[in-house]
Amino acid sequence: MAGLLNMSSVIMCPHGGTVNAITTNTRVQAVGDFVLRSSDIFLVAGCPFTIGSMLHPCVQVQWVQPALRGQVMSDFTLTEESVGLCVAPDMAVQGTVIISFTQPQVTGG
Repeated sequence: MAGLLNMSSVIMCPHGGTVNAITTNTRVQAVGDFVLRSSDIFLVAGCPFTIGSMLHPCVQVQWVQPALRGQVMSDFTLTEESVGLCVAPDMAVQGTVIISFTQPQVTGG
């Protein structure tokens, strides 16, 4: 089983921007931080992506494949195997999210 994503997980856009999660989960923690869910808000900061000479950064993540079974507060959890798409302000998909680190002690499916 894959490690659950929590507020301490390191997530990036494919261009090196940092993904910051905003969760409404105030009940379930994994290794001291709240577990992330597919309905949480994931904003991207510092994406340098350009098309030609025009800045076209990733600004948010939309999760298309959360965990298949695990739920917290009636919503699917996210694991290191989940798939998220980074999108620009015009909602153009710019690549998949990179999960660089998550806590390895609590797993979900």
